Amino acid sequence: MSHQSTISDAEERARATAREYFRTRGTDAPLATIRTRVADALAALEQLIDGVDGATAARRPGSDWSVQEIVDHLLETERASLDELWCLLAGRRPPGGPIPAGLQSPAPLTRPWSWLCRELRTVHRDLLATLDGVPETYATEARVALVMVVNVEEAGVRRPYEWVEDVDWKSYAIVLRVHAIDHMNQARKVLAALGAAPAPRAASARPAPGH
Repeated sequence: MSHQSTISDAEERARATAREYFRTRGTDAPLATIRTRVADALAALEQLIDGVDGATAARRPGSDWSVQEIVDHLLETERASLDELWCLLAGRRPPGGPIPAGLQSPAPLTRPWSWLCRELRTVHRDLLATLDGVPETYATEARVALVMVVNVEEAGVRRPYEWVEDVDWKSYAIVLRVHAIDHMNQARKVLAALGAAPAPRAASARPAPGH
């Protein structure tokens, strides 16, 4: 006997909002616009972490991730995202399941801070070079599974809601921007909690991917 799960009105609205965002900012958007928006977000992220020293990066404000753990997460996730983007641009669905939310290396705090920052910049260059090499008219039916996590409110209570959404390559590319901005703002909050002076906050970006 099969059991079909049901979703609430708030959850359905969250999905609809995400799909509209993907359509307008990804699927229907010019590739040059997507590339510029991604590049601007990655550059802002790099500017923020360039101003953080290794000792500060490794400090945790309570139980939250340190800036180093955030950057480790970004590196691991963006490396995997680049592999998935290459699959999409080859007209193939990436093998395996979606990139997990909260992906990290086995020991984030043992990685040298300077190495983490350097590797992240390298991945960013590769991502942007990949987008630069895509013809404006490129199209494919290939899709990728993406973990989505957004906050929904029901009966006055806010809670995270997670699901997996299939997206096209342009929507996937714009997710790279959203992901970078979300974690850049997370890093600013960490620095503020540590008493460091964060840079001005970037504009909020939602809906957010779960990784």
